[in-house]
Amino acid sequence: MHVSTSSDDERLPGRPVRSSGELADPAPRPSRRVFSPEYKLAIVAEYENASNGQKGAVLRREGLYSSHVIEWTRARDAGALTRPTGGSGPREKPVRKTAEQLELEKLRRRNEKLEADLARTRMALDIMGKAHALLEGLCERADNDEPPTRS
Repeated sequence: MHVSTSSDDERLPGRPVRSSGELADPAPRPSRRVFSPEYKLAIVAEYENASNGQKGAVLRREGLYSSHVIEWTRARDAGALTRPTGGSGPREKPVRKTAEQLELEKLRRRNEKLEADLARTRMALDIMGKAHALLEGLCERADNDEPPTRS
């Protein structure tokens, strides 16, 4: 029979335990690297200017992946690398919208959708009118023509 002790209760699966039965301090968690916008722009420029054989060398030297450069290139093209990112600048608090503003936005979206539907319906009616006029013209011309005679 096993008697539970307080040190047994503190043990968790996968946690290192010292020989004295105490829990060892866990290894420090690695921190995520943060790159400044200037660094990103410099690396993207260097990567783009490198010949095909040297692009991999740039990535290896900096300890980066090609996905980093792709993401940073897209961000640069979208203009996102000119703004402060992460913790490098003060963050703006999101503005909470009032119920009236939310309702107004909802009504505007609905109005835009209905206007688009109306434009589509008007276009369809215009096409139907033209098709009707064309068919009437063809019918009238067919009525006025004499049927071919057999000899």
